[in-house]
Amino acid sequence: MNENHDTYQSIRDEREYGPYWYNVLWRILRPVLVALCSVLVVIGIVSSIWSKVYDTYLAPPDVQNHTQIAFTVESGQSLTKVANNLEEAGLIRNRTVFKYYCDFAGMGQKIQAGSYLLSPSMSMGEIAGQLTTGDGNPIVRNITMIPGWTIEDFAAKLVEDGVLTDSAEFLELCRSGAAFTDYYYIDDVMKTKNVSKRRYVLEGYLAPDTYEVYVDATPEDIIRKLLSQTDRVYPVEYQRRAEELGMTMDEVITLASLIQKEAKDSDFAKTSAVFHNRLRKGMKLQSDVTIHYVTGLRKMSLNNNDLAINSPYNTYQVAGLPLGPICSPSKAAIHAALYPDETFIAEGYLYFCAKDPESGELHFSKTLEEHERAVAQYAPLWKEYDAERGIE
Repeated sequence: MNENHDTYQSIRDEREYGPYWYNVLWRILRPVLVALCSVLVVIGIVSSIWSKVYDTYLAPPDVQNHTQIAFTVESGQSLTKVANNLEEAGLIRNRTVFKYYCDFAGMGQKIQAGSYLLSPSMSMGEIAGQLTTGDGNPIVRNITMIPGWTIEDFAAKLVEDGVLTDSAEFLELCRSGAAFTDYYYIDDVMKTKNVSKRRYVLEGYLAPDTYEVYVDATPEDIIRKLLSQTDRVYPVEYQRRAEELGMTMDEVITLASLIQKEAKDSDFAKTSAVFHNRLRKGMKLQSDVTIHYVTGLRKMSLNNNDLAINSPYNTYQVAGLPLGPICSPSKAAIHAALYPDETFIAEGYLYFCAKDPESGELHFSKTLEEHERAVAQYAPLWKEYDAERGIE
């Protein structure tokens, strides 16, 4: 009787509540299924929102339109300007989103000037990527002014490298200097005596260095780039030192240009001392390199005709410094002009001459007799050097 009752109760429970294992499994799965459904709902909502945002702000304006549109980024344009132009050209949907995208992706400062072919089917990422890669055409190039080069040397190199098509405009700007009086040192030069007789007013003031210039830079742009560097190689400390020596900046640059042409770096200060000693004594500098500047020829063994050349640059004829610089001196040469070797100053060295022309070494002497002996020793090497180069 009891067994039948228990069996009946078990059957009734299963009918009402299901098997026991089913109940246990349902209690486990139910919250999981509820959570999963909630996630699916959230994903659906997020997906709908993302789809709306993407279609409105991020998607290509027209994925079916592969027409190429010419687009130019000008040098110096801001990211905001580029984004505005892209939207106006129909290449992106929203300028603000593009700007924020580039900033977030670290591309904001990498967009390069150039000419591009873009299409409305390109994604925002593709457009940003192309603008930061560049159009394959360089917008800048390097130019170099070597210490000891003249303005004519530099102009010839600019033409040779294709930076300038010809040197006429460049040389004329350097010759007159009138366009650059906003630089105080050029303005000072323009006020000096006989400035109109200078070969080039800007000679000596185009600071030697390697520069990066735009490929479409004009001759004036290039000149200004080099003139601006002169401010950095001639600091206030040098101005004060020049005043102590009773020299103008122009005189310092002129002396430095002679030092640059006459000596190697290791002999700069000694060569400067000889020039300073001669200037203090009122002696002519008798520097061969000033004649080289006039003739355009590096001749080691000068004759009487060379020494008699009538030029304000010929220091065998004119007293003191030549009319102006004869080349672009390095900062080291300028420093030597301001700080000559104190020992050579004190011991009164007044002469030097070249040893082997190939080595660039100099022989220094205190007296004329010592100098003449050195000249007799090394003169055959100078004549041999000239003969090998067909120089008479």
